[in-house]
Amino acid sequence: MPTTQTTAIQSRASRWMAIAAVTASLGVLAGCANNSASSQVYSYDQAQREQIVRTGTVTGVRPISIQESKSSGAGVLAGGALGGVAGNAVGGGTGRAIATVGGAILGAIAGNAVENRVGRTSGYEISVRLDNGETRVVAQEADTPVSVGQRVQVISGAGPTRVAPL
Repeated sequence: MPTTQTTAIQSRASRWMAIAAVTASLGVLAGCANNSASSQVYSYDQAQREQIVRTGTVTGVRPISIQESKSSGAGVLAGGALGGVAGNAVGGGTGRAIATVGGAILGAIAGNAVENRVGRTSGYEISVRLDNGETRVVAQEADTPVSVGQRVQVISGAGPTRVAPL
């Protein structure tokens, strides 16, 4: 027959596991947001809108990283919860409390680093000399191959400016 102390420990562990599961679920849902810097992706609000098209020649292509501008906080929450659960499994008494807090802090730092790494996309900074003599630079995802000397169209108006091959 379990003692009251064993039951309390099991209850606490179950509570931490439930918190970790909910936090991880929120992290997964936050990761489902679909931000895109692709020249091929239009949001619903951008569809069926007139846009300005200018033509030109690519004069430069530089590889870049595109970073999400805002953190959802899901990495910090999930990492902190999992680190706290892991820390809670270490030691006993005051040592367990310190390990729990330390685990939560280290987990939050690691979770934030992972979220930042996941929120990074490869891209190009594309310089285009327009037919009218002006130069434009556009940063976008590296999902459409573009090379120096290539003829392109620069599409702008209802939303982001895009560079697309002719």
